[in-house]
Amino acid sequence: MNQDLLGRVALITGAGAGIGKETALQMAARGATVCVNDLKEELVTPVVHEITAHGGKAFSIVQNIASREGIRDAIRRSFELGGRFDILVNNAAWVRYQAIPDIAPETIDRMLDVGFKSVIWSLQEAVAVMDPVRGGSIVNVASVAALRSAANSVVYSGIKAAILGVTRAAAAELGARNIRVNAVCPSAVPTEGTQRNRDAERDANRIARTPLGRLGTVEDIARSICFLAGDDAGFITAQALTVDGGITLTNI
Repeated sequence: MNQDLLGRVALITGAGAGIGKETALQMAARGATVCVNDLKEELVTPVVHEITAHGGKAFSIVQNIASREGIRDAIRRSFELGGRFDILVNNAAWVRYQAIPDIAPETIDRMLDVGFKSVIWSLQEAVAVMDPVRGGSIVNVASVAALRSAANSVVYSGIKAAILGVTRAAAAELGARNIRVNAVCPSAVPTEGTQRNRDAERDANRIARTPLGRLGTVEDIARSICFLAGDDAGFITAQALTVDGGITLTNI
């Protein structure tokens, strides 16, 4: 793997498993110093150990980013540990699918705290610590649910669509500081976190409707995030990269 992120310092939220973990591994392999964030030490430590065992550099950031104080602390610690701050990947999410009559206030509150508010607060702190000349890159993990929605996903689809709006607006505002802001929109990807919402029949249906004939993988999504974070995407900002094997735009 090339070393296109050599010398960069990156924070990845929700990196104890799934897409976040794979992104941490790939960024470290590309030369970045990776700050691995999740809620619990037992989630973060194995990822840090895997990175360092392969010669990479990583730090543990155990923090609940669902509050302004939490995400700001995670970014500040990343800056202090790494000596600079270049890449932010807003990956953390807490998801529940509910029919409209069943949506509970506590469900909305937690999903908004983790999936939306933390992104806003992260922008504030990233601007404060990113070099005003060198700038940096922010990648928000959205979803194809921001573009095409299903039943029982009002809150989730709403939040992910809002993330695309935040991405565009932040890119417009932060471009003068050489900070690029983009999003990825994955389709259904088998991970520990999505297991509860998947079954064999549903997966088979998705595969049948996907032009590339398979489900996406965490490796697929992580490669896209690394691309947007790196210099090969140096003139790309305000974009939502759909990583879905073609399913979103080829089924009508």
